[in-house]
Amino acid sequence: MTFKRSNRTYDEASLYEYAVGALGRRMRTVVELKRLMRTRVGKQADGDTLVGAVITRLKDHHYLDDSHFAAVYSSFRKDNEKFGRMRVKQDLKLKGVQEEVIEQAVTAVYDGISDEQQARRFLSRKRLKKPTDQKETARIFRTMVRAGFGTRTIVGILKNWDVEDETLMLLEQEQAEAETRIEDEEA
Repeated sequence: MTFKRSNRTYDEASLYEYAVGALGRRMRTVVELKRLMRTRVGKQADGDTLVGAVITRLKDHHYLDDSHFAAVYSSFRKDNEKFGRMRVKQDLKLKGVQEEVIEQAVTAVYDGISDEQQARRFLSRKRLKKPTDQKETARIFRTMVRAGFGTRTIVGILKNWDVEDETLMLLEQEQAEAETRIEDEEA
């Protein structure tokens, strides 16, 4: 079933009201809100002008602030999800937050917390136990990589669990190859 697109035209006041409602449902970055409003105004002739005016007005009223969003988001992901720095940085980048803002927020939130401490909290939250074979070791390794922890941190924890060095070496090599592939695709 397809939905008929509304032919409604927006003025600044109605678009502002829509944007405030969207922000009332959850916090958003400037990029996310612009994307939402652009779909709302569609091919309206003055759409980009309206979106720009509403964004400026929201910033003036302090309803929209990417640095505040990044700080709150980083804190939530660290405290509740127990994710590592890299995961939080990646998520914020996907949400359209600028690189400098991401770096400031994540550095401030993760200040004084070691990656190993955070990784152990993550393992506890996920109830991951000492692996009994290579397959479980690989699963735990990949889970921790997705959670944003560095290879060095993960290997250190797995060594404390007396995982075979050969298995760790293979996993490190696999991760290095994956990172190289990603870098090549981005270039």
